[in-house]
Amino acid sequence: MSREPLTESYWPKEAGEIREITLPELLRGAAAAKPDQLALVHGAADPAERREWTYAEFLADAEAAARALLARYQPGDRIAIWAPNSAEWVILQQAIAMAGMIVVAANPAYRSSELEYMLKQSQAKALFYAGEYRGTQLRDILDEVAPTTPELKDLYCLDRWDDFLSTAASETALPTVAPRDPVQIQYTSGTTGSPKGALLHHMGIVNEATLVGERAGNAEAGGVCINAMPMYHIGGGAVTELQTISAHGTYVVVPTFDPALILELFETYSGTHGLFVPTMLLALLEHPDRAAHDLSSITTLWTGAAPVPEALIRRVTEEFGCRTTILFGQTEMHGVTHQTRVTDSPQDQANSVGQPVPELEVKVVDLLSNEVVPIGEQGEILCRGYQVMLEYFQNPQATKATISDDGWLRMGDIGVMDDRGFVKITGRVKEMIIRGGMNIYPREIEELLFDHPAISEAVVTGVPHEKWGEEVAAVLRLKSGLKMPSAAELKGWCRERIAAHKTPARWYVTANYPMTASGKIQKYILAKNIIEGETEDLIELQLDLPAQVSKEASA
Repeated sequence: MSREPLTESYWPKEAGEIREITLPELLRGAAAAKPDQLALVHGAADPAERREWTYAEFLADAEAAARALLARYQPGDRIAIWAPNSAEWVILQQAIAMAGMIVVAANPAYRSSELEYMLKQSQAKALFYAGEYRGTQLRDILDEVAPTTPELKDLYCLDRWDDFLSTAASETALPTVAPRDPVQIQYTSGTTGSPKGALLHHMGIVNEATLVGERAGNAEAGGVCINAMPMYHIGGGAVTELQTISAHGTYVVVPTFDPALILELFETYSGTHGLFVPTMLLALLEHPDRAAHDLSSITTLWTGAAPVPEALIRRVTEEFGCRTTILFGQTEMHGVTHQTRVTDSPQDQANSVGQPVPELEVKVVDLLSNEVVPIGEQGEILCRGYQVMLEYFQNPQATKATISDDGWLRMGDIGVMDDRGFVKITGRVKEMIIRGGMNIYPREIEELLFDHPAISEAVVTGVPHEKWGEEVAAVLRLKSGLKMPSAAELKGWCRERIAAHKTPARWYVTANYPMTASGKIQKYILAKNIIEGETEDLIELQLDLPAQVSKEASA
C-alpha cells in the first residue's frame, strides 16, 4: 500500500470492510455456502481417534449444544471452559455464543487458586472440563474449588459430551444476538498481579480474524489451518478459528503442540497455514522427520508473540518454501493490532511488527505529556477503533485506567513508529527502569544478551538502588556445555555494545524462570525475589570473582 510518509507517530485508520456480524451469523453463513465442506477436525495423535465435521454437521452440533444450554441458563450468563484443545471446545464456544451467553476461557494448567479466582471474578454459572490434563485429574481440583464458588451451579465433563448434547430440546428457540453483545471473557496472563477479564464482543473477534487472514493471503476459500495455539487464548479461540470459518476453510484443532504431529497433519490434510510462536517454528524446522513429509501445501506461516529474528524468517521461507506474516496485539484489542504483509522484506518482518490492521487508529505518545511523539522516538502505543474491548469485566477502575474517555486504549507497550507506519516494539511501560532519571528499556538489553554465545535466555528487570533510584539486574539461563563467563566478563562484553547506564550491575543465573499459566515470564516475581533476598533459585555472579556454575545452573 502506497501512502504519504507520516510526519508524526500517528497512523490514521486505513479503510477496511467491517461487518456488523456475530459468531452465529458467521457459522450459519459458512454452512449455507459450503454445507458439505470439511469444516472441523479433531487432530488427535492417534489417527483412529480423529473425528471430522462438515459445516452442516458443525452447525447442527453447535445449535443442539446451544439449546441444551438454554434449558438451564439465561442469555448473558457466563459459561467456563477448562480444557485443552479439542473439537468439543470449538463447538461449545460456538454454542455458548448462539445461546447469547459468554465464554469464560480457562487455561487447563490452572490450579485451585487460579481457577477459583477466575470462576469467582467472572461469576460463572457452569463449567465444562476435561477429565484429565497432563496426568492431573481435573475433577480433583474442582472438588476443592467448587464449594467456594457459590455462583457455580453445574459441572460437566467433556468426556461425556454426547450425553450433554442429547439433552437438547428441538423446540427451544435460539435468541437473537447483536454484533456488539459480549461473547468472551479472556483473562490477562497476570504477569504484574491478578488477571483482569477482558470482555470481548462478537463483531470485534470476527472482523479482526477475517482481516488478519486477508493480509496474510489466507482468505481464499478452501484453506486448511493447522492449529495448536490454545483455544483458551485469543490466538486459538478467535484469530485462527474465526479466520478459517470466515474463509469457509477447514480447521484442524490439535490437542497440544507436538512438532511430529503438526508435520503429519500438514501432510495428511494438505494444510495451508497456521499460527506458531518462534519456538514452535524452530521445533518444526529442526524435527528429524521434517524431510520425510510432503509439506508443499503450506502457503503461509503466521508467527509472533515474541521477537522474531531475521534469520528465522529467512529460514522458514526458504526451507518451507512459503511466506510469513508477523502478528502483534493483545487480548484487550480482540487480538491482532499490527501485522506484516507477506510481501514485506525479511528485515521489516524481523525488525518490526508491521503496520496497523485496517480500521484502527494508532499513535505513539510521550509517557509524561501524552502528546504524540515525532517519528522515530519511543513512547507508549495507543489504539482506537471497533477492536477496543467493552471493558474489564466487573472492574471499572482498571477499565478507566486503560481506556480514555475518547476511546483510546493504552496498550502498555513501548514502541517506535517510522514514517511508513511500521512499528517496532521496544518494551513494556511497567517494565521500564528509571536509573538516575534516565529511562532504560529492558527489551533492548535482553535482545543484546541473546547474542552472547553462552546465554540461552535473558530477563532484565529493575531493582531499587539508594543512589540511582533503580539499577539494572539481569537473570540468565545458560546454554549447556559451554563455559560460563564471569560477571566482569559479561559487564565488559555489554560495555562494548551499550552505554554504561544500561549495562546490568547485578547478574544472576537460574535454571528456570517463574512462569504464568500461559507461559509468560513473571518479571515482577524475579524482581521481588531479588529485592527480598529470596534467591534460592538464583545464583548471583559476583563482579570480582569468576563465576562457578553448578550442574543445576547449566542444565
